[in-house]
Amino acid sequence: MRARAQFFQNDRYVHRHYRRARRCRRCPCGQDGQAPLPLAVDPDQPNLRQVHLVASELLDEVNEQGFEVAPGALGENITTRGIDLIGLPRGTVLAIGDVRLSVTGLRNPCSQIEKFRPGLLKLMVGKREDGTPLLRTGIMTIAVSGGSVRAGDTIEISLPAEPHSRLERV
Repeated sequence: MRARAQFFQNDRYVHRHYRRARRCRRCPCGQDGQAPLPLAVDPDQPNLRQVHLVASELLDEVNEQGFEVAPGALGENITTRGIDLIGLPRGTVLAIGDVRLSVTGLRNPCSQIEKFRPGLLKLMVGKREDGTPLLRTGIMTIAVSGGSVRAGDTIEISLPAEPHSRLERV
């Protein structure tokens, strides 16, 4: 499956920790039009630095309901179109440019979303068919390999071996 990535550098993020361009030691990040995708500094330790992806279809939906939410406003590193992100199984690998991201789970919506746009947080939580909460604020991934991501890059999706595990909050 292929789709396109969009990267937005935005100095008006809700989340202060995303305001400055980040650089990592293993990849040429932070250049114009490139996404800063961090990797763990010690390759022998688990990589806990996460990359957040949000579907632009979600932004379209909330904007149609009267909220003004621009790409990047929810703190995401990458905005996608054409991928059911929250429907991907855990362990899916997303290849974007030189970067390989492993899907770890769903982003837990936080109170900053409500502070940003009152009423928006309620739209970020739905229900699955089995009645359990469905967190709609995108997915979290970890970088398996670093590199550069540019707006418009194709996203190639590699599903893990079955049986698949649905995404849960991380």
